[in-house]
Amino acid sequence: MRPALIVHGGAWDIPDDEIEPHQAGCRAAIAAGWQILEQGGSALDAVEAAVRVMEDAPIFDAGVGSVLNRDGIVEVDAAIMDGMTLRSGAVAAVQRVQNPITLARRVLESDVVLLVGQGAERFADAQNIPRCAHADLIIERELKRWQELRANLAHQTQDSFNRPLTEVAGLGGITSGGHPLANPGDTVGAVALDREGRLAAATSTGGTTNKPAGRVGDSPLIGAGLYADIETGGCSTTGWGESIIKVLLAKTATDYIGNGESPMTSAHMAIQRLADRVGGLGGCILLDGQGRIGFAFNTPRMAYAYRSGDGEIVVGI
Repeated sequence: MRPALIVHGGAWDIPDDEIEPHQAGCRAAIAAGWQILEQGGSALDAVEAAVRVMEDAPIFDAGVGSVLNRDGIVEVDAAIMDGMTLRSGAVAAVQRVQNPITLARRVLESDVVLLVGQGAERFADAQNIPRCAHADLIIERELKRWQELRANLAHQTQDSFNRPLTEVAGLGGITSGGHPLANPGDTVGAVALDREGRLAAATSTGGTTNKPAGRVGDSPLIGAGLYADIETGGCSTTGWGESIIKVLLAKTATDYIGNGESPMTSAHMAIQRLADRVGGLGGCILLDGQGRIGFAFNTPRMAYAYRSGDGEIVVGI
């Protein structure tokens, strides 16, 4: 069977000056994952490798370069799923781990599905996964964005001192300006099909700027942030997590494939469902068991790249 791989680097209003690094990051992720697939490696190994590349690229909201939470630190979420066995592993609200996708892979290989917070961090230590300092994950761009947002929220709170900060901030206090596109949403993800017909999906994120400590979005939730089943397809999502969770976007998209739709049609139908049912914003990438590609988004831009069979790498935004 010919392998296939698709990745995304977030769906939101990506600024013009960040287009090239987003595309370069997606291209590098495809190259890393494809090298594994080309050598006969597994889809699980390929999506883990692709996502690690994007976690290490400061342009994305994953690993290094993640957004800061309300306490001014980075908390990351990630998940990975095997479409052959339906086994999955996920971590959420984890601190001082640069590559949470590898930690999620170790969870998949354990007896549990999801570990959070300090429990996930203790598991990382037990698995000898390297820990880093808080400062190692923070870059100047995100620190500046966080400082500006906090200043704006403080001003709004002074004008509305009798209202809770969450109400003043809008959107549950997670973003500013009352609009989910106001801040970056560079969640990253990958879906792969290997030569043995095995399918896998992975998603990793730093969440949403100025999120409350402990907030968990869609990314580590099976069926919302990702899903993989060889009988239908594999999906990774990105966007406004609170809306994505409500419609189980990844499972919805792969179910459309199971109902006979092509991956591309399924992606568009799933995003339309997200918009129509809950007014959600986001994007998704899809593969089916034949290696056919699908993707869709209703944000101004979504960074993505894919390669299938003997084709060249296709990069878009």
